[in-house]
Amino acid sequence: MYYIYIIKCEGDLLYTGITTDVSRRMDEHFGRTEKCARFTRSHRAVSLEALWSCEGRSLASKLEFRIKQLKKAQKLALISDNSLFPQLFGSENAELYRRETI
Repeated sequence: MYYIYIIKCEGDLLYTGITTDVSRRMDEHFGRTEKCARFTRSHRAVSLEALWSCEGRSLASKLEFRIKQLKKAQKLALISDNSLFPQLFGSENAELYRRETI
């Protein structure tokens, strides 16, 4: 199982990434360990905002890329209302990803 996530960082910035182990990856980001992303090392992670799951790295990478292409306002709208997922990424893709509770 792969997970795609959006983290809110200092300065009201958003970071998107993928992982197979959410707990470990969040510990890395929030602990600012040497394994955290360069972005979250320089912009402290504040909170996990959204989390989706899917089967396979390829699907996860595709959604990560598509989320990164969104404007900030669209990302914030998606975080607060997952029903926008089909509109932003297509209804055929909505069935491939599951929004997880944080």
